[in-house]
Amino acid sequence: MPKRPATEQQAPPSKSHASGRGEKPRSQRQLGAGASEMGEFEDAWEDEIESDEDVVEEQGVEESAEDGECDHNCARPGMEVDDQVLPAIEEEDGPPPVPDTYIPGRYKLSKDEILEPDQSAYVALHSMSVSWPCLSFDILRDNLGDERSRFPATSFAVAGTQADVAKNNQVLVMKMSQLHRTQKDGDDDDDNEDEEDDDDENIDEDALLEYRTIPHLGGVNRVRAQPLALGQPLPPVSQPYHVATWSDTGKVHIYDIRPLVEALSTPGFVPDNARTSAPVFTLNAHGRAEGFAMDWASSGSNSSSLRLLTGDVHSKIYLTTSSSSHFNTLPQPFTSHTSSVEDLQWSPAEPTVFGSCSADCSIRIWDVRVKGRRSVIGLEAAHDSDVNVISWNKNTAYLLLSGGDEGGIKVWDLRNFKESTQHHKPSPVASFAWHDSPITSVEWHPTEDSIFTASGADDQVTLWDLSVEHDEDEMGVNEDSQGEEVPPQLLFVHQGQKDIKEVHWHPQIPGAVMTTASDGFNFFKTISV
Repeated sequence: MPKRPATEQQAPPSKSHASGRGEKPRSQRQLGAGASEMGEFEDAWEDEIESDEDVVEEQGVEESAEDGECDHNCARPGMEVDDQVLPAIEEEDGPPPVPDTYIPGRYKLSKDEILEPDQSAYVALHSMSVSWPCLSFDILRDNLGDERSRFPATSFAVAGTQADVAKNNQVLVMKMSQLHRTQKDGDDDDDNEDEEDDDDENIDEDALLEYRTIPHLGGVNRVRAQPLALGQPLPPVSQPYHVATWSDTGKVHIYDIRPLVEALSTPGFVPDNARTSAPVFTLNAHGRAEGFAMDWASSGSNSSSLRLLTGDVHSKIYLTTSSSSHFNTLPQPFTSHTSSVEDLQWSPAEPTVFGSCSADCSIRIWDVRVKGRRSVIGLEAAHDSDVNVISWNKNTAYLLLSGGDEGGIKVWDLRNFKESTQHHKPSPVASFAWHDSPITSVEWHPTEDSIFTASGADDQVTLWDLSVEHDEDEMGVNEDSQGEEVPPQLLFVHQGQKDIKEVHWHPQIPGAVMTTASDGFNFFKTISV
């Protein structure tokens, strides 16, 4: 991303490195010196008052020159004539200097510099904020169709707040609309997708954020929506659409938000407050231990058969199942971890298998059918420190993605895992150390099995593609201005937010990404994915 001082946001880009640093151009420095020596400013091109006789004489000389009767000596009095005629000097109109790309970790911003996004790198880019920061969110499915590419776009999401006191927290069901395409220079000349685009040319409107709220006692550590199969529409408004929240009070609440989604979609619809204001189920099995790990099992076409996993800071994992009438939490927890359970993921291929990661640096694979509630496969030292997040590839079921507290991102082939890892430690099939702070979120692309996104405490959101390989014939292409190597698999770096906590792909808008941070939400789509 280009950088420029905050005090020069409205100024045009400087033509020299020195002037960009706040120094005066060379001509200005010389002029200042001359003024101080003379004590008075003199105009070197001061007009002289000419008499009528001088004007007549000069006109005569000009007329003689036009008639061809004058040689080079027919010059004005007092002017020296050079026999050598030099060609006119033409100024070259070269291209303007290209702004430097900001490479995180390679350059440190000074206090008067800010990052400015390169609008040409985005298809869409929007920022939104609510009353309190949200530590977690999830994207909701809607009935607007899959594989949407037209703008302006509309997106639904659910989030949980981190308010100043416990009673002020809320669950937010949000609708983001008027998500217009990014306006770029030369848009009128583009012949790409504009004919199929509903977005008017040169529209520069702000995105619209609408939301409905549910009171929530305690800060929301994590929120996850009931998964729906690709292409499956929202259930009718008479049927539930569940969302689970992990509260910092140690309780897990399950809400029915379907009426609130309908209220945002249909003008004039009034939701039943009794149905939405209180949870339909509260899980108390974790006691007073809070947690962050949580994941729903994919319900497929049977919305009455749901399974929810929750893990707490005391290393316990509980399974909650549902029937057509109620939820039920199994009393015996899964207990192979020795420290806080940080994340959970159901297998996309086997309905009884799930994975977990922990602050004990391990990644474990479980099967709910195994007696004793112990893991069947374990990788004891997956990262050098806490394993914060994992993501299971929905298109290639043997690939698992993990992010650690040391800033590392690793891709694992589960076919290399053994039942006993005491004498065998598998190596990741890919490993990246681009981030220099803890990884806070990772997620595979919903349809492309080689693409994933990650966010870190270094205020970066990165997009990656494992299918990109290093080209020996293009040495130096993947280097920044200081010669530092940039991984060829790194497609894009998005910045501009503070304390980024989560990132998710939009399942119905290909390539669209949404993030949450301490200063609000970002919705963007890049030219890279």
